[in-house]
Amino acid sequence: MVSFGIVGGDKRQLYLARSLKEDGFDLYLHGLDGLEGAEEFPVLTLEEMGRNCQVVLLPLPATRDGVTLNAPFSKEPILLNDQFAEAFQGCQVLGGMVSKVRESSSLWEGISLEDYYQREELTLGNAFLTAEGAVALAVQEYPGALGGSHCLVTGFGRIGKALCLALRGMGVRVDCCARKPWDLTAIRALGCTPLEYSSVKDRYDVIFNTVPALVVGEEILSRQGPDTLLLELASAPGGIHRQAAERCGLRVVDAPSLPGRFSPKASGELIKEAVYHMLRERRKL
Repeated sequence: MVSFGIVGGDKRQLYLARSLKEDGFDLYLHGLDGLEGAEEFPVLTLEEMGRNCQVVLLPLPATRDGVTLNAPFSKEPILLNDQFAEAFQGCQVLGGMVSKVRESSSLWEGISLEDYYQREELTLGNAFLTAEGAVALAVQEYPGALGGSHCLVTGFGRIGKALCLALRGMGVRVDCCARKPWDLTAIRALGCTPLEYSSVKDRYDVIFNTVPALVVGEEILSRQGPDTLLLELASAPGGIHRQAAERCGLRVVDAPSLPGRFSPKASGELIKEAVYHMLRERRKL
C-alpha cells in the first residue's frame, strides 16, 4: 500500500488528505500545523517523510516566490534548497507549477518531480471552480446585483469560457474580449457579445480579467463608473493597469487561488484524481 506525504498548502491539501485517508491510504502531513483540522493527521519531519512515504504531494502552486514552499499555515518557512530536495530522494514527488522548485536545487535532476497541474482534467476542472469563485466574490464585493448587470470578461481561455457560461446562466449581459477570430465566433455561439480589445467602449458593472498581460488599460478604465468592480483573476503581473485604475478612482480586487478560498473540498478532489491518474499511468498505484 502506498503511503502519501503532503507538504504545505492550504485547505485544499487538508481535504485532499481526508479524501486519501478515506480511500485507505496512510497519510502524513508537514507544514500545515496552523490549519484547523490538520491535527487529525500524524506529522513527520521532511526527512521522516522521505523515508516513510513513497509519494510526496506539494501544493498548487508549489511556490510563489521560488525561495519558500507555498505553506501559509506552516509555523516556519519551508525553504526550497538542497536540504529540502535531498529529503525526497527516492520518492515520487508531485506538485502544481513546480518549475521554480526544480530550479531551486540541482538535486532535483535525480528525483522524480512532476507537475500535476499539467493534467488537462485538473486545469479544466480548476477553471470552472475559479469561475464559480469569481462569481461568488463579485456577488460579495459588488454593491448591485449581478443578475441583469453588464459585465466584461477579458480573455477566452479555460477560465474565460467558464466565466461566460456561469454569468450567462445568471442572466448577466456578457461582453468578452479575445484576439483569435475563432474565439470571437465561439463567444457569439455562447450567447455573449464578442469584442476585440480596441472595440471596448461601454461602461460595465464588473470587469473580470483573466489575461496575465496588460489588456485593461487607461482607455477602458476611463469609461467606467465609480461603482465598477475590477476583479483580477490572472497571475502576476495581471492585466489591469493599477495606476490608471487608481487615477480613475476604481477598486481592483485581487483574486488569486479562488478554488482554495471558495471550494477547497472540490479542488482537493480534483488534485487527487489527477494524482491517481498519473500514478496509475506509471504503474505506481
